[in-house]
Amino acid sequence: MKYFLLYIFILLSIPAMAQTDKKLTAKLQEAVSGFQGEYGIYVHHLKTGKTVSLNADTIFPTASMIKTGIQCAVMDKIEKGELQYNQKLVYRDSLLYAGEDILGSFKNGDTIQLSKVAMLMITMSDNTASLWLQKLVGGEYINNWLAQNGFKVFRVNSRTPGRQEQQKQYGWGMSTPYEMCRLFTMIHEGKAVSEAASERMYRNLIRIYWDENALSQIPPYVQAASKQGAVNQARSETVLVNAPHGDYVFSVMTNNIKDQRWTPDNEADQMIKKISALLWNYYEPHSKWKPAAGVDKFMKNE
Repeated sequence: MKYFLLYIFILLSIPAMAQTDKKLTAKLQEAVSGFQGEYGIYVHHLKTGKTVSLNADTIFPTASMIKTGIQCAVMDKIEKGELQYNQKLVYRDSLLYAGEDILGSFKNGDTIQLSKVAMLMITMSDNTASLWLQKLVGGEYINNWLAQNGFKVFRVNSRTPGRQEQQKQYGWGMSTPYEMCRLFTMIHEGKAVSEAASERMYRNLIRIYWDENALSQIPPYVQAASKQGAVNQARSETVLVNAPHGDYVFSVMTNNIKDQRWTPDNEADQMIKKISALLWNYYEPHSKWKPAAGVDKFMKNE
């Protein structure tokens, strides 16, 4: 009897995410057939526990998706009282990351609240804001937080001691589709840093400016938390959708793509849009929503 009860306990302890959605797997395999580059996809329907895993444990460059890890470390410092969410920071010209960032237009000596820098890092993907916050908490601190929370691969590489070789291969940061989804799920469930910190982070992640790819295939009245990452050779996106019939999270990551154009018809960007649309219609088959005719001219975010 003792062993029978132990057996039942083990069965009940097996996570629901171990169930593979074979039908959806086949649909996604067909959707990415012929893609010219490396790709990885992980999908998890949080209500049913069913998943799809296509190269989901393969390591890819995160590009700007590393900013979700930076955000967690900042919130951890705030939770410990080492930083304050609304404390004033003083901008210095040495912080500038050349580009079109909003913070890049600041003058030396200008002040801004940490909360606004964090908002710009996530919602606008402002690189100057991101590197400022990374410098504030430290790359090693970010990676220690990730390691302590069970992330085996997800790491920041640049401006972090001992990560030079990884930076050469993957750039600013590295992760897998599975681990990107795991972090989003932790934040969604209030398990990243603390319930309160997770709630604040989730609010930032649902206010993304860069909505022309995966988010464009989800109704604007449906809440979705997301983060995008894009460099010449890799375009990626992670999204957690608060869908009517059950939340789902997915991550599409790419590398060494053949089409490296910065145009709306880029092959990797189009694949991300295609996958997002496929997932929405799969999980919400009775939805009659479609992107409005002519909406593309309003989605040219730059």
